Amino acid sequence: MCLAVPLKIINIDGNSAQAELDGIVRQIRIDFVKDIKVGDYVIVHAGFAIEKLKEEDAIENLRLIREVTDAIKSI
Repeated sequence: MCLAVPLKIINIDGNSAQAELDGIVRQIRIDFVKDIKVGDYVIVHAGFAIEKLKEEDAIENLRLIREVTDAIKSI
């Protein structure tokens, strides 16, 4: 199973970008999403940004992912 995750763009170089979550930096492709800027949040699936997110939506999404992860760890 694959999960798309919100990441924050920290650097852009053409159609590639570096995106970060909790200090982990990933190289991603941004071909499918227009008008991405450093500081934007994107949903990333299989190394590709597939949608731009509002910051508050990205933060809420990450909170929910962490809540599920914490619940699984307590089982």
